[in-house]
Amino acid sequence: MSLAEYHRKHDSSKALEPRGGIAKDGKPPRRFVVQKHAARRLHYDFRLEMNGVLKSWAVPKGPSLDPGVKRLAVQVEDHPLEYVDFEGVIPEGEYGAGTVLIWDRGTWVPEGDPVKAYEHGSLEFELKGERLHGRWALVRIGGRRNAKYWLLIKERDAEARPGSGDADVTQNQTSIATGRDIGMVEAARDHSWL
Repeated sequence: MSLAEYHRKHDSSKALEPRGGIAKDGKPPRRFVVQKHAARRLHYDFRLEMNGVLKSWAVPKGPSLDPGVKRLAVQVEDHPLEYVDFEGVIPEGEYGAGTVLIWDRGTWVPEGDPVKAYEHGSLEFELKGERLHGRWALVRIGGRRNAKYWLLIKERDAEARPGSGDADVTQNQTSIATGRDIGMVEAARDHSWL
């Protein structure tokens, strides 16, 4: 994917979302962000900085620190790097309309070559966020025919919480950037660039 698909879906004259451009590949540290997105359906957008864009997946139930829980992650269009700091409201009528909250962010460290791993559909990495830590994997399911379907899986390590299920998502409802909940972000309508 490239930013062409993002630009096709987003009208920057109507929304204060970033246009972005292709930057150099993110050298360490690479950034990641998890955004809680109250759109048509509430979901979490999981984004990893790679090849000058944010590779992006919609995770309907959000991440889990329970290694026994495999979360569906549907790959969506790449997003501009500037999106890592976006918290605000995407106006009605625009693609992705709804409220976006920064649920977690930090840096990620790939195991091996992340581009090759991504292309092969098995990306292993360590997250160093405020809420998410330790080793994780994104694994494509269904072969190349269904390339947009992946699983987000917490690896068994010291950061894992077996049996925690949805607790990580349900107990953490506020933005790590502003301390606001989704209703406060929506009410403020400030499209803040933090």
